[in-house]
Amino acid sequence: MFLDLIKTRRSTRKFSEKSIEKEKITSLIEAALRSFSSRGINPWQFIVIDDKNILEKLSKAKPHGSSFLKGAMLGIAVCADVSKCDVWIEDASIASAFIHLSAHDIGLGSCWIQIRKREHDSSNSADTYVKGVLKIPDNLMVESIIAIGYPDEIKKGHSKDSLQFDKVSFNTYGQKI
Repeated sequence: MFLDLIKTRRSTRKFSEKSIEKEKITSLIEAALRSFSSRGINPWQFIVIDDKNILEKLSKAKPHGSSFLKGAMLGIAVCADVSKCDVWIEDASIASAFIHLSAHDIGLGSCWIQIRKREHDSSNSADTYVKGVLKIPDNLMVESIIAIGYPDEIKKGHSKDSLQFDKVSFNTYGQKI
């Protein structure tokens, strides 16, 4: 069943105006909290946003690749306490992936918005901008925001023929079957 899920999941950037049921939001939160973490430290924290005004502000987090958040019914900011773990980026990324896969599994669309190491404008980082909007303390870094909603677009999964099997080696680099 997992392979079927990942064969059909695609990033969604166009969302319908249908509200997301509380049970589905709870499922997304549970999935994020169940994501695995190096040494079980769990440095991540999540901010669930359903306020349309805040989502619109966050849609301006960076010049490219965040505007579609304005049309989403939900956003989840994935943050981490950088002082707790040296692999907080990996842990926050894993949690983000769990949110994506869970959203697809329950009939929602989602798209990752990269925040860490992105610029809001020439004088501020996207992280600084998002922290200001969401009142996030300085000890946390924002890895991503996941835009979520019912899809208002239909995308087929990538075909098996489009997969880059040429990038796979066996036993040693460059060795093919």
